[in-house]
Amino acid sequence: MKNFVISGIQQVGIGVEDFSEAWKYYIDVFNMDVRILEDDTVAERMLPYTGNKAQKRHACIAINMQGGGGFEVWQYSDRKPKKIDFDIHLGDYGIFATKIKSRNVNLTYELFKVNPNITILGELNKSIDKCHTFFIKDPFGNVFQIVHDKYVLRDEKRSTGGPVGAIIGVSDIEKSLTVYRDILGYDEVIADKTGVFDDFKALNSGNQKFRIVLLTHSEPRKGSFSKLFGKSYIELVQALEREPRKIYEGRFWGDPGFIQICFDVRNMDALRSHCESCGHPFTVDSAIKDDTASSFDMGDAAGRFTYIEDPDGTLIEFVETHKIPLLKALGLNLNLLKRDPEKSLPLWMLKALRFSRVKSQDV
Repeated sequence: MKNFVISGIQQVGIGVEDFSEAWKYYIDVFNMDVRILEDDTVAERMLPYTGNKAQKRHACIAINMQGGGGFEVWQYSDRKPKKIDFDIHLGDYGIFATKIKSRNVNLTYELFKVNPNITILGELNKSIDKCHTFFIKDPFGNVFQIVHDKYVLRDEKRSTGGPVGAIIGVSDIEKSLTVYRDILGYDEVIADKTGVFDDFKALNSGNQKFRIVLLTHSEPRKGSFSKLFGKSYIELVQALEREPRKIYEGRFWGDPGFIQICFDVRNMDALRSHCESCGHPFTVDSAIKDDTASSFDMGDAAGRFTYIEDPDGTLIEFVETHKIPLLKALGLNLNLLKRDPEKSLPLWMLKALRFSRVKSQDV
């Protein structure tokens, strides 16, 4: 019996070269304008992925109030970020694209088409789930897929919500299911197809043959923020006509690109045991020594974070949130350790997060 809770995708980490420029773009295009936390300290517990040296960085987590996960925008402060020195192709090992939710993909496509700051890759098409979809690329080289998802937490008349999944390149889908199905709970196969796919043809190597498995979770997620995150999807892509490369080969965690997918969890110790039994032990654990209840200070928030790797080295983060600011201006914080780990926060409380909204010109 699994006695841990995975509430959903908390955020997708995006390494950037210019924190302010990137966050402004994500506010203007994806409405990621509610600041959950912002921190400008040293990442001292990520040594396995930062050259065995503690690195200073500036980061924030921001969400869209219509629902979905957040973005963790992340920039090295004292080290020049190392950009990738090759073009990323579909099927390369790692996070190829982040899925962004839209309840009306056709309308989003028409709005994005006339926005001079948005680069659309290809045209409106249909994904293997038979829903409309399209891809865009941001000015920093990151690819996003707009996907249909009708759930809205708070209707703000916006075109999109937050991230609801990712396309991940893997070397062997069956081996990867140990992480994405058995650990993360994506146990429902929406589609499993092999061939050449029209919606991929505008992407690098997208006209080649792939095996694709689109996954979701059969049961609704539980936990404090489950109503914010909603449903999510993982699309595993295995290249069959080329030898892929590892997207972060020779680079550090936090260098430009999609650095991790982070899941909000409760009962980290039970999750640790489960990950070990599946052959994917924690590679990072912020808990100090054996004090597993200790909270790691993350600026305005506190909690515990851990990491595992999928079989190809893609980083999966788990965060057990202990405290977050609810109304920062009034000094009101929310202690999540005192709550039922399976029960969602009430909607009024989740919607109160909107009072932490920021404008792009103030970033």
